[in-house]
Amino acid sequence: MNKKISRQALLLLVTAVIFSACSSGLKPLAANYIKSDPQPLELVAGKVPVTINAAFPPKWFDKNATLTVIPVLRYEGGEAWGTSYTFQGEKVAGNGQVIPQKSGANVTMTSNFDYVPAMQSSELYLTFSAQVGKKEIKLPEIKVGDGVLATAALVNAASEIPAIAPDKFQRIIKEAYDADIMFLIQQAELRAGELGKSSVTDWKNTVTNASQTPNQNVSVEISAYASPDGGFELNEKLAEKREQNTNTYLKQELKNAKADAPISARYTAQDWEGFKELVEKSNIQDKQLILSVLSMYNDSEQREKEIKNISSVFSVLAEEILPQLRRSRLTANIEIVGKSDEEITQLAASNPKSLTVEELLYAASLAGSNAAKETVYQKATELYSTDYRAFNNLGALDFQDGKMAAAEANFNKALSLASDSPEANLNSGLIALTKGDNAKAQQFFGKASGVSELNNAMGLLAIANGNYTQAVASFGNTASNNAALAQLLTKDYSKSQATLNAVKNPNAVTSYLKAIVAARTNNVNDVVSNLKQAIQSDPSLAKKAASDLEFVKYFTNQSFINAIQ
Repeated sequence: MNKKISRQALLLLVTAVIFSACSSGLKPLAANYIKSDPQPLELVAGKVPVTINAAFPPKWFDKNATLTVIPVLRYEGGEAWGTSYTFQGEKVAGNGQVIPQKSGANVTMTSNFDYVPAMQSSELYLTFSAQVGKKEIKLPEIKVGDGVLATAALVNAASEIPAIAPDKFQRIIKEAYDADIMFLIQQAELRAGELGKSSVTDWKNTVTNASQTPNQNVSVEISAYASPDGGFELNEKLAEKREQNTNTYLKQELKNAKADAPISARYTAQDWEGFKELVEKSNIQDKQLILSVLSMYNDSEQREKEIKNISSVFSVLAEEILPQLRRSRLTANIEIVGKSDEEITQLAASNPKSLTVEELLYAASLAGSNAAKETVYQKATELYSTDYRAFNNLGALDFQDGKMAAAEANFNKALSLASDSPEANLNSGLIALTKGDNAKAQQFFGKASGVSELNNAMGLLAIANGNYTQAVASFGNTASNNAALAQLLTKDYSKSQATLNAVKNPNAVTSYLKAIVAARTNNVNDVVSNLKQAIQSDPSLAKKAASDLEFVKYFTNQSFINAIQ
């Protein structure tokens, strides 16, 4: 009898436990109540964002239950935990989101995982920690996602071309030297006092020296003028005579000095332009009135008449302005011809000290290889150690060779010499991008205005920040892997393909990106052929392709398998 009672008691106890667990409402949640987005996960701006939508069905959530949900992304060698969310029943006093037992509820959970490359092969789970009253309830975790699409990680700041600070070398330097021979009113005779003044004497010496210097060419212009007062016919004859007298005098003077310089001569009957310029620069009373007359009337006689009617200023004009217009202007146009490319190249190798900094920097642009350029820039840093350009350009060569530490050191030196250098700031921004420091890159790029490479650099930064449309706009018509990647990420596959076809020096990444475009446009033949080419150039891409979700629908395709083996 006791044994029978004991068995009945045990049955009641088990029944009570089962009933209690069921009444708690926290049965395992079916996977179809949970959806994650995007699917698969995708790398954006160095993060792997996910939005999880879950539905707690009616009568599932116990009024006394507390449920903590945490997403976890597991990958080979580690795992990353997302944001914790707490939900609670209607009778629980706490800060979690309340889930009505009768109706249930839909909830949204977001998380952002810091990306590591191993996440490409990963699994996303939801983990549950539940409690009803003081009793803990074990619920199984639920798998809600597979892998991370990491195509954006193919952006490569190190592949961009850094900015070279330009030289200011000019093969021919043009200079002009002026002198004026003044005349008395209504006269064209050259006066000894004018011809002997220092400005005219110095001008003639300049012409003579230039004519006799082997690397200089000189020509002379004579521009003779009459002031605009007086009739046009009188002034035309006067200006012409001044030009003839000046020309005759100058030819003889240059002949005596054995200076070989061609002379061209012209005259202006009434120098209204010169008159206007002098009036604008003056402090004459009623200046604006005079200038208004010039703008209102084009006829010379009408202009002169109206100006003479301004009696308050005409005497000042006659004394201060008009005498300055009765002249012959002498202009010496001198061309200084610099060293030839051959001479500069030879001296850069044999005697760099004999070259100016502009010539030495120019010599680097003539060098046929980066190694030869580096030699010239290195010498420039030694001979002209305060010029930032040599350090910047040396750093640019280091950057292109993948010597990032050396490049950064040279860019830092350039900035220490010229903190506002747009080229050094842009290049330092590229260094920052290679380190994943987008904020610092943005600061540097903000000081790189005017550099032609800035648009591409901003395109890189936009990709790194997940702003793909902005990246496409920044790259414009640039034909590079990075530009094509931006177009691919905005799903403009035809444009991306065209850009990749136009890349000047295609490499393994170029072919790999072509394979991705082919995969997204369902072209299995191009997937295989481009992957073969990519792997031939860079065998490490075989392992990457084997787990790259861009090719997930081809993982069982024998041609794909053969291509990556």
